[in-house]
Amino acid sequence: MTPGKQLFIILFFFFSGQLVHAQRAPIGEPSWEVGLMAGGAGYIGDLNQNNPLYISGLSGGAYVKRNFNQYLGVRLNYTYGEVKADDSYSSSEQFRERNLRFRTSLNEFSGLVDFNFFNFNLGGGTRQFTPYLFTGVGLLVFKPTVKVNGERYRLDRLATEGQENGYKNAVLTIPYGLGLRYNYKDTWSVFTELGYRTPSTDYIDDVSGRYPVNPVFVGNGQNQVNLSDPSRYQIGQPGTQRGDFRKRDTYLFVSVGISFTFVSSKCYSF
Repeated sequence: MTPGKQLFIILFFFFSGQLVHAQRAPIGEPSWEVGLMAGGAGYIGDLNQNNPLYISGLSGGAYVKRNFNQYLGVRLNYTYGEVKADDSYSSSEQFRERNLRFRTSLNEFSGLVDFNFFNFNLGGGTRQFTPYLFTGVGLLVFKPTVKVNGERYRLDRLATEGQENGYKNAVLTIPYGLGLRYNYKDTWSVFTELGYRTPSTDYIDDVSGRYPVNPVFVGNGQNQVNLSDPSRYQIGQPGTQRGDFRKRDTYLFVSVGISFTFVSSKCYSF
């Protein structure tokens, strides 16, 4: 079982138990919140199969959130990040020989549900800090590229594995993760969070299955490069394994941020 699946199961059971607890707790005052965050982006897939905390690029984002009480909030979230990997730097001789590489931009639009562990004071509670969990659903737009002889190519447009219709670069994604929030001054808070994403694609890195019958070449003459098989000795025989055959890649964002909560003196009721 992958680390992402383990975290998702933990989130499911914790949300179930905490939701019952929240229903019994006094209901706090609803409020609006805005936040900014920045940090790192990482990826787990065909070029990084074993390190679930591999950070290879930067990320940044913003959100607007509705806190319904001291435990529960819903936010609209946008995050941008970049991830990359290069076989030539791998500790595996087999990967170094394969010699694949990529850089992918990630644009994620998501709706997330946040659930605080503690009775957080900005929602009407008494605790100045709280761990929290989040999950939701989103849309990921990604663009895998590679730079060859000074020119960058969009890999999703080149069918490097011989896909007849290419593959979609806008897909459904499922975010899930955890964080820690601290209210340090009036309506200002700081937070940090780690979130994994499971998109409905295995092409974040442009690698998924087998070497194609008709490889993709770019450049001319001596500068020509086989993007389907950039190995030194052209090891990729048609039909042989190119990726690791897992159905999906995973990406992650680790962030620190600051938020402002608009707290009204008026009490709302439902």
